[in-house]
Amino acid sequence: MREQHLRELEETIGYEFQDRSLLKQALTHSSYANEHKMDHSHCNERLEFLGDAVLELVTSNFLYHKYAELPEGELTKTRASIVCEPTLALCAGDIELGSHLYLGKGEEATGGRFRNSVVSDAFEALIGAVYLDGGIANAKELIERFILNDIEHKKLFYDSKTILQEMVQSRQDGALSYELLKEEGPDHDKRFEVCARMGDVEIGRGEGRTKKAAEQMAAYRGILLLKANEQQVTHVSEEY
Repeated sequence: MREQHLRELEETIGYEFQDRSLLKQALTHSSYANEHKMDHSHCNERLEFLGDAVLELVTSNFLYHKYAELPEGELTKTRASIVCEPTLALCAGDIELGSHLYLGKGEEATGGRFRNSVVSDAFEALIGAVYLDGGIANAKELIERFILNDIEHKKLFYDSKTILQEMVQSRQDGALSYELLKEEGPDHDKRFEVCARMGDVEIGRGEGRTKKAAEQMAAYRGILLLKANEQQVTHVSEEY
């Protein structure tokens, strides 16, 4: 079954490993290695270290050439929005990386398969594994396909609460607030649902394993709604 899982992940990312042990290592959390009395070098932490550096290099090169007009400060901010933990976790979710991880029983029981820190680290480890197995060109292809796609939306997601605050203030349609709608699950595996409101009007909902993460998602969806409304108003105005 595990071998099938590995093949499924290879198909998803469009890369077949020559040395599949690297892929297994990238997916092995330290909790699994500890539980199975494995040498610490068998978990994904060293690959994560390498993948982090490869990700930063490829992202920096990509942004340098794509945004020739941006100064260093803006390039740094944009890179941070792409390689941060929440954004990488979002990208990991797109390839269902969490479902392929080797976790210890304790980590599994406490929701580690869906924890941002766990899946974002695993994605960096996956990048490191592809780099070692297939070189920088294949690692670059993986990063560009699954992380450097849709950059503008990733920037919105990273700065969502700040951007939404500025958008709401410019409209003067009421203050921005967040309301906790639901909190469920045991202390070690909480789930929060939050809505963002502009005055009395709900403009977005978000879910997350922390209240902050839920607010970030609610803000992001609020931004998308307000931008869609802006475009609709502009389109109608142009018709008349």
